[in-house]
Amino acid sequence: MTYWINGNQCDHIPVNDRAVQFGDGCFTTIRVEQGIPALLPLHIKRLQKGVEKLFMPALDWFQLENHIKQVVKGCDSGVLKIILSRGTGGRGYGFDDTTEPTQILSLNSYPERYITQRRKGVSLTLSPISMGINPYLAGIKHLNRLEQVLIKRFIEQSGADEALVLDSDGLLVECGAANIFWRKGKNVYTPDLSQSGVEGVMRRKIIELLAKSDYSLSCVMRYPEALAYADEVIICNSLMPVLPVSQIQAHKNQPAWKYQSRELHEYLLPECLKP
Repeated sequence: MTYWINGNQCDHIPVNDRAVQFGDGCFTTIRVEQGIPALLPLHIKRLQKGVEKLFMPALDWFQLENHIKQVVKGCDSGVLKIILSRGTGGRGYGFDDTTEPTQILSLNSYPERYITQRRKGVSLTLSPISMGINPYLAGIKHLNRLEQVLIKRFIEQSGADEALVLDSDGLLVECGAANIFWRKGKNVYTPDLSQSGVEGVMRRKIIELLAKSDYSLSCVMRYPEALAYADEVIICNSLMPVLPVSQIQAHKNQPAWKYQSRELHEYLLPECLKP
C-alpha cells in the first residue's frame, strides 16, 4: 500500500492529528479500474457533505480531484481510500485552534474475492451489534467506525460473508460494509437511512438506475423478517460493486432464508461495473 499526506508520498501523521485523537473527519473508498476512479463525482459530493456536516474548513476540491487522478494513473485495478481529517491541534474537543485539514490518500490492490462472490453469491448472518441512532450524522461516512470494527470481528468468527445490521430499535439499516436492497416482484426496497447508517455511493448509483427502470423503489423502515419474503436480496458498495445474496441465517436453530433469483443483480451489475 502507498500513502500520500497532503500531496506528498508519506506514511505517517502527527500524533495530535484529530483523526487520531477523536476520529474527527470523514472518508471514502473508490474502486479504480484502468486508471479511472469510478464514480468520482459521487464520492466528492459525499465528502463535501461530510465536511459541511462536521463544520470542517472548505477544501480545494479541484486540487484534490487532480491529485486523485494523478495517484490512480496507470493503476489497472485497485482501491483508493481518501481520508479528510480536521487537522492537528487542540487537546480537548474544541477545534478553534486547529490547523488546515489533513488529506490522506492510499492506494491498495483490489479484493479479488468480490469477483468470485459475484458468481457464487454471499451468505449473511444477523449481527448482535446494533447501530446507534443519530439523525445528524446519518448518511455521512465519518471516521468513527467502532461499530463496524466490532461487526467485522463477529462476521469473521461466524463464517458468514457479511452481516445484517439493525439499529437500536431493531430495524434494518445496512450490512457491516455494504448497503442492502431486496426485491419482491417488481417492487424493490432499501432501508431508510435518515436515522443511522452510511449512504453509500453505490447505493446512490443504484437508486438512480432504478429510477429509469420498470422497477418501483421504496426507502422503508422494516424489521429483518421482511427479507424472509423477498424474491431476491443484493448488497452493494463502491468496491463490490453489487453482490447477490444466496442465504441469510437470521435466527439460530431456524432454517436460513434462501434466494435463487438474480434478476435484479443481473440488471444492475453491468451498469455498476462501469467506471
